[in-house]
Amino acid sequence: MVLTVTLNPLLEKRLYFENVEQGGVNRSEKENFTAGGKGINVSRQLNCLGIKNSAFTFLGGNNGKTIRRILTEENIDFNYVSTNNETRSASLVIEEGSNKITNYFGPNCEITKSEADEFINRMEKMIKNASIIVFSGSSPSPTADEIFARGIEWAHEYDKISILDTYGSHLQKCIEQGPTAIHNNVQEVESSLGLKLSTEKEKLDHIKFLQNKNIKLIFLTDGENPVYASKFGFHYKVAPPKVNLVDAAGSGDSFVAGITYGLEKSLVFDEFVKTATALGALNAAAWDTSKVKLEDAKKLYDKINVSPIGKKMKIIDDSPNY
Repeated sequence: MVLTVTLNPLLEKRLYFENVEQGGVNRSEKENFTAGGKGINVSRQLNCLGIKNSAFTFLGGNNGKTIRRILTEENIDFNYVSTNNETRSASLVIEEGSNKITNYFGPNCEITKSEADEFINRMEKMIKNASIIVFSGSSPSPTADEIFARGIEWAHEYDKISILDTYGSHLQKCIEQGPTAIHNNVQEVESSLGLKLSTEKEKLDHIKFLQNKNIKLIFLTDGENPVYASKFGFHYKVAPPKVNLVDAAGSGDSFVAGITYGLEKSLVFDEFVKTATALGALNAAAWDTSKVKLEDAKKLYDKINVSPIGKKMKIIDDSPNY
């Protein structure tokens, strides 16, 4: 079973308009509420891929109650630590006539020291019973900054696969723990670590830095631009398929779900990196977040090119010979 860990969940209120008059009165044609947060998105996408998983998060206040209802309705298995403060929310204004989205985010939920301690204690028990742990999303407050690093440490102790997809001030500490796999987009790395990753050399230098932290699988995405990936020191450039962009939110989460799917199913690298890339691309071409079907992703495999950079890995056919 896969465990996804989300420290900063989000209640999204989506308002749909044909077009918006700035400064005027606009009446929504429809509205709906969705449960967000990067790890929760990963869980949703894993459900679509048929992978058993459970989401662990913080939830508090009326927003937390609404998220619990939504997760139950979506058949997303979840556990949570209650918070005294309200779970954050956001309003998304969607102009369907022009495929334009404007986001208005509320403040993060402040996590108390006792809430963080409870989360850490419960997380250790869950890690023992999981095959893969996905640590995904931002940290809502300094009191929660150590949680992912502690989780990666326990994943090592209990011989579990850990996948990291986070950003912010705690990213460096998480990297130092050496997760099994890491995903970031270029902007997250640049803003979190103060780096510049505009050239291929700069991206490969960053990947080599991560390799030196004993991270086995590395994925660096950049929107519609090529994905740079590394497996045990072998580097690859992955050209994603062209799609009509609708909403890129959650594409990184669908990508991470694809990596998780590949590891859980013991797929070869070429296959699961294509799965991840296709899931991310198709998510960007839809309004819904992280609800891509596997059969749709497979239709794009032929349009995704995975090419080695530098030394090439020797492929050995170790399939049974009957």
